[in-house]
Formats: sequence, C-alpha cells, structure tokens
Amino acid sequence: MLTKYIHKDLIIPELKSTTKSEVLMELLGPLHKKYPQLNIKHIYNILMERERLGSTGIGDGVAIPHGKLENLSNIVTIVGRSFIGVDFDSLDKKPCYIFFLVLAPDNVAGLHLKLLAHISRLLKSAEFRKSFMEAKGVEGIWDLLNGS
Repeated sequence: MLTKYIHKDLIIPELKSTTKSEVLMELLGPLHKKYPQLNIKHIYNILMERERLGSTGIGDGVAIPHGKLENLSNIVTIVGRSFIGVDFDSLDKKPCYIFFLVLAPDNVAGLHLKLLAHISRLLKSAEFRKSFMEAKGVEGIWDLLNGS
C-alpha cells in the first residue's frame, strides 16, 4: 500500500536538520523538485499550523507530519531519516529519527486517514523501525517499504 504513495525520489536517507521547522522544510525540498508548481511556503505553513494543534511526533522516534492541500491531485508521502534525532515535541518527549510526511488532497479524507493509520501501525513495530534505521540509502529504504 505504501509504495503507491511514495516515490523513490521523495526519500531522504539522511536528514541534516536539527529542529522541527528545519526538518519540515528539508522534507519539502524534494517535493519542490518533483512538483515545482506547488507552493512550498504554503505547504510549510499548513504543516506548522497542524503542529500547533498538537505534535505529530507519535513517540518511539517517529513523526508523521501531515496536511491537506486544495490543489493536490493525489496523496504524496515524503520519507526521511535522521541519524542525529530531532526534538519534534513528541508525545514521549524523545527525539524523532523517522519521518513520514503525508500530504493529501482536500477531498480524500477516508484514504488519507487509512494511509496515516497504516504508517502508524507499521512504525509501531520495533523490528521495522530498526530495519528502517539500518537500511542502506534510498534503495535500502525503498526495498524495505516495498516489502511492507
């Protein structure tokens, strides 16, 4: 299910950012390359507004920032990994290392929620998180996600 909404060129195997706002901007970087017509600043503002409602850092080193866009035709997921960890105001107060940023069109609420639930279930597995952190580069992460 996941790889239907993830493109290999939207995987960042080693995030450099150290703050929540920097990570969100870094995650949006490849999105701008792939979809130059999207307004990245607008998307960033949507994501930060969502974070103000409550952190999308769900614990166990995982964050799933998400938002809805009126001019998006399909769900897009950007995947990132940080080896240094980022303070994302997580529920368990621990740094985040694994990021799945999900953007959905305004009109697909049901599918958007199913995808978020699927990602959340997958990342609850300590074995999957370990495999994700050990995966070699984009190809390793891609292969892991293809098998999920």
